[in-house]
Amino acid sequence: MKKEHRISLEEHIGNAKEGKQTSFNYLLDTFWNDVYNFQLKRTENEYEAEDITIQSFSRAFDKINTFNEEYNFKTWLIQISKNIHIDLLRKKNASIQSKTTTQVDDSVYKIADDNPTPEDKLITEQNLAQLLRYIKQLKPHYQQVINLRYFQELSYKEIAENLNEPINNIKVKLLRAKKLLAEIINTPKT
Repeated sequence: MKKEHRISLEEHIGNAKEGKQTSFNYLLDTFWNDVYNFQLKRTENEYEAEDITIQSFSRAFDKINTFNEEYNFKTWLIQISKNIHIDLLRKKNASIQSKTTTQVDDSVYKIADDNPTPEDKLITEQNLAQLLRYIKQLKPHYQQVINLRYFQELSYKEIAENLNEPINNIKVKLLRAKKLLAEIINTPKT
């Protein structure tokens, strides 16, 4: 039975709690600019703001089941990003150089990667030479995850190990990279 109405934010949050990829995509697309712009004002640094935003969505998707629907989702995301920024400032100020290792429990990461998204379809339909020109328009860290995922065909886990980043950060980076790449592909050429 197909729903005729548009899915509400509450339904997307519920679907994300069940691990539905399309709802994670929706939440990322809907709230990316809010979190990014909030961090850009705080950090006055595009790269840092983007990195904190990626970490914020990574943590939010990881902890989506703890979200209480009585609260505003955007406010919850902003609070997560505030906490990440404060943690980063504390680390900088303490200048702790020790690396912590965390065991990755694959069951925690519910963002599925099985169904191709419209962005995936658009990307695969491109001529390779043209696609490479489009990819070069992305920021280097997005170029890197696209390359590892689509050209070297590494799994999320392998990319995370390769880049020494949490697997959820990789998933969020890839979602964002695919979205930006699709926008570049769809931009009318003059």
